[in-house]
Amino acid sequence: MREFDVSDVIEPVKTLCIEANTILPDDVKQKLLDAKEAEESPVGKEILAQIEENIEISAAEKLPLCQDTGFAVLFVEIGQDVHLVGGDIREALNEGVRQGYKDGYLRKSIVDDPAIERVNTKDNTPAIIHWDIVPGDKVKITIAPKGGGSENMSTVKMMKPADGIDGIKDFVVEWVRNAGGNPCPPVVVGVGIGGTFEHVAYLAKSSLLRDIGSVSPNPKFAEAEKDILEKINATGVGPMGLGGKTTALAVFIETHPCHIASMPVAVNINCHAARHKSVVL
Repeated sequence: MREFDVSDVIEPVKTLCIEANTILPDDVKQKLLDAKEAEESPVGKEILAQIEENIEISAAEKLPLCQDTGFAVLFVEIGQDVHLVGGDIREALNEGVRQGYKDGYLRKSIVDDPAIERVNTKDNTPAIIHWDIVPGDKVKITIAPKGGGSENMSTVKMMKPADGIDGIKDFVVEWVRNAGGNPCPPVVVGVGIGGTFEHVAYLAKSSLLRDIGSVSPNPKFAEAEKDILEKINATGVGPMGLGGKTTALAVFIETHPCHIASMPVAVNINCHAARHKSVVL
């Protein structure tokens, strides 16, 4: 059994907050560069060139990729051989977020009361934290800052089993088409299928952590990912919704067994600033 002092997460989480908001992952950056070369719309090509310039400036100047530095969404994997000591790990994680958003001069976007008073918490906490217990004696923390514009274009639908995979494809494509320029395309589309009402949303969200270029290990769903991506890019929505063939960079599908009477489907859209970064402690 390994003892792990929860205070040891504060500095790494602070760093994750800053770096995730200023440095785009290489896989996303490369896909955007490839899209710029392949884009046929002059306006779309120019938008992608501006996105490329923004990426370079952000990394060089340590400035946010986007003014919306997002809700701090944390995925925390704790090894089953880890004994947490020294306090409340939830509080330690939130302290890391608090320091990261303050010292990184990142916009604080969280309001405490979601419906009535809506007063800003002024430090971007509390974070959304997803927990998982895994084998081993390590702690892995992944942050995925999630902007409001793309999050607002996400949904859950309790579909009928009779709708089948073709119904799911049609639903996802039409949802992204109707979203238009609102989620700042080109987007990354996370799709969850199965489980329950609440779990399918988690599947869609967690799928966005995959590297662009990866495919589902299930060949049938890998084919569905490819088909949905092609159909989305045939809609003509294009970069920032101004036309072109680059509406989405990737489609990721994650699945879970579900009830015989159900077929939940969730769509979680990420903007072109598909930010996430991990650390293993």
